[in-house]
This record gives sequence, structure tokens and C-alpha cells, in this order.
Amino acid sequence: MQYRALIKKCDGWWIGWLVDVPGINAQEKTKKKLLESLTICAEMMLKSPVELKETEELVKIEITA
Repeated sequence: MQYRALIKKCDGWWIGWLVDVPGINAQEKTKKKLLESLTICAEMMLKSPVELKETEELVKIEITA
């Protein structure tokens, strides 16, 4: 899978977030470390278990662009 990251350098720090996955953001001293942090955060979020309530259902959708 690929996701889009918006990144920029600000006051000596690299900051960024994933456009396609809300809540994934990071701040690091180098661009390389920022991209690594964003990747790790996305992997952790996407692998975390989802606890469903009795009235909820988890379904997968496919998007082709």
C-alpha cells in the first residue's frame, strides 16, 4: 500500500502527516527519520485491533483510482 505524506521543514524540524490516514503525524530532525516515523505510525495504526460493539460490523472496501 502507498499513502501520501505532506511534509515540510519548519524551524529546523521536519514535520509531516499522512493525507490518507487521519491522525498520523510526526516531527523529526531529519527528513529520513520523519518518513520512518510516519511509516511506523501508519503500520501500528493499521495493525491495531478494532473492538466492535454488538451493533457494529467491520467491512473492507476497495478503492481504485
